[in-house]
Amino acid sequence: MDGQSGSLIGSLLPLIVLFAIFYFLIIRPQQKQQKQHTDMLKALKKGDTIVTSGGLIVEITKVEESFFAVKNIDGVTMRVSKSHISSKWED
Repeated sequence: MDGQSGSLIGSLLPLIVLFAIFYFLIIRPQQKQQKQHTDMLKALKKGDTIVTSGGLIVEITKVEESFFAVKNIDGVTMRVSKSHISSKWED
C-alpha cells in the first residue's frame, strides 16, 4: 500500500507543478490587470480624457451607471459603454 501512495503522489506531482506555473505566469497577472482596469474605471470622472477600445480619444461629460456620456474633438456628444473603455489618456 505504501508503494501505491508513493506512485500516486509521483504521478500527480508533475500536474501540480504545471498548474502552479500556469497560475503564476498566466492567471495571477491577468487578475491583477483586470483589477487595475476596474479601479481605473471607478476613478474616472467628468473632464477626464479616455481612449475607447475602437481607438477614439474622447472627453467624459457625464458619468452614468454603465455608460459614459462623452464628446469628441468636434463637440459631438455620444454614449460609450464602460466595457469599451481601454484606458485613461495621459498627455
